[in-house]
Amino acid sequence: MTGKIGIVVVTFCGMLGTWGCADDPYRQTKTGAVIGGAAGAGIGAIIDKKHRGRGAAIGGAIGVLTGGGVGYYMDRQQREIEAQLAKEMQDHAIEVKRLEDNTLQLNLRSEATFDVNSAAVKPGFQDSLAKVGTILSKYDSTVVHVIGHTDNTGGDTYNQQLSEKRADAVADHLHHQEVKLERLLASGRGELDPISNNDTTEGRRVNRRVELFLKPVVEGKEDWAYQPPTR
Repeated sequence: MTGKIGIVVVTFCGMLGTWGCADDPYRQTKTGAVIGGAAGAGIGAIIDKKHRGRGAAIGGAIGVLTGGGVGYYMDRQQREIEAQLAKEMQDHAIEVKRLEDNTLQLNLRSEATFDVNSAAVKPGFQDSLAKVGTILSKYDSTVVHVIGHTDNTGGDTYNQQLSEKRADAVADHLHHQEVKLERLLASGRGELDPISNNDTTEGRRVNRRVELFLKPVVEGKEDWAYQPPTR
């Protein structure tokens, strides 16, 4: 997963202008899957270097949403995520948030996902992560940013490496559910992006997490979907 990924050839379905190649009744909102075969290749190469091998081909074999269809498409994806992961949300293992730019943010709590100092996904959470991957594989007009975070205990280098390994582990599980490699961008931010106070036990617990940001690929702004999310 961390090696170089070659440029992906755009599928023939998009070149034919028909979306019957997949069982997706909302394909008509996708108007430019051929974008990225040429113009996107250069962007993908840059992204590839910055993100350790993921996202090598922006737009390659990925549907592109028109402006008017973005909100509807993301609404459907959010409803399905919340329906399929209702138990995980009730247990506070996963939190789902909709951002102003239509990005969907999923916060995977570390205590549900990983043991302390481990980058191996807990067996008890693997089914939940499989459900996430199955849903994401159906909504292929989004780029999936997988970002690992730690608290401030331990050294900077150790925390950075642990956050990267955890992000990679989650991305690997998603890929095993047929989420395409060109949609996955995994990275770690170590202790640099806390969402709570690291001076308390509860704050450190909250800061240990992996976040998924599902950014829609919008016609005319395709490169935006591959830019790392900011708060």
